[in-house]
Amino acid sequence: MHRDDATKQFHSGDDRLAELIDDSQPVDLPTPDTDVPMVSRSVRLPLETYERVRSAAEARGIGVTTLMRQWIEAGLADLDDSATVSLADVRRALASLAHPTAA
Repeated sequence: MHRDDATKQFHSGDDRLAELIDDSQPVDLPTPDTDVPMVSRSVRLPLETYERVRSAAEARGIGVTTLMRQWIEAGLADLDDSATVSLADVRRALASLAHPTAA
């Protein structure tokens, strides 16, 4: 059915539109990755930056928005004075132990 026809049927109260909806096949929707309520925000990124993020997410086997959320949470943890230690600091400390610099 064409969109204009469906709109006309809807506004006229035509029951055939309801029948079309009732006869439709169920759709499998993706399962959210969290039970926490989320807020959707739009972020404008240069194409090259987005491609790098997409590649990093793909390498980790997670979605782009999941990776971006993890990075934002890690950045906020760095700003939080009440945090015991940030994951970024742990990674830097481990890297410096693996490759000590000459004093």
